[in-house]
Amino acid sequence: MKIDLNSDMGEGFGPYRLCDDEAMMKLVSSANIACGFHGGDPDTMGRMVRLAKLNGVGIGAHPGLPDRPGFGRREIPFPADELRQQMLYQLGALMAIAKAEGVTVSHISFHAAMGNMVNRDPVLADLMMDAIATVDAGLVIFVTHGSEIQQAARRARLKTLALFLADRAYDGGRLVARGLAGAVIKDEAAVRARVRQFLLEGTVETIDGAVIAMPARSILVHSDTPGALELAGIVRGEIEATGAALAPAAELAD
Repeated sequence: MKIDLNSDMGEGFGPYRLCDDEAMMKLVSSANIACGFHGGDPDTMGRMVRLAKLNGVGIGAHPGLPDRPGFGRREIPFPADELRQQMLYQLGALMAIAKAEGVTVSHISFHAAMGNMVNRDPVLADLMMDAIATVDAGLVIFVTHGSEIQQAARRARLKTLALFLADRAYDGGRLVARGLAGAVIKDEAAVRARVRQFLLEGTVETIDGAVIAMPARSILVHSDTPGALELAGIVRGEIEATGAALAPAAELAD
């Protein structure tokens, strides 16, 4: 089996960094690079692209809302077309930086509030996916299984890759809101057990103890989760222990 390990990266700006991006890039197979709105800046984006190229890591755009103080996690009621333009602006910037380095952007993973807003609105989801397909119909869309984004991507004939979030608790098929107790999983033993269960059984235990199917081919570790580098190392170790091989998103999408 092949599986992708990805992380949201380059989410600092200027001298500020959330994690050791250089070390994280040696662990993952795909990097979701912040594009300057919720985090990141042109210099950081360029550094991330060069690191990804050096380590053979798939390059993805990680567009979010223009809200650095809130780290893109606060919903802002922009009109649908303005959200579309914000996404295109960020995608286009990363595509240009990547092209100048001799590589290409292979996927898109929406950040936080922007992703939540798109996932809640099928009309907005169609608008976003149609715009992406117009720019590059070969881009892979990171999705939650059964989500509006996944369905809209399929309508737009875009490839998708479903995610399992190793460091976030689930309530049914949805993520537990970050403000609630237990939403972010930082305990190394808990992450190891969750990943092993996902890899061997294709399931995950929810916050209330139920077991649900998790049809995914990519595992996400957030770089801003405390101990993210150690958690990513644990996830990679579990992948390798099961005999699976790491592969970037572009190789696994359907």
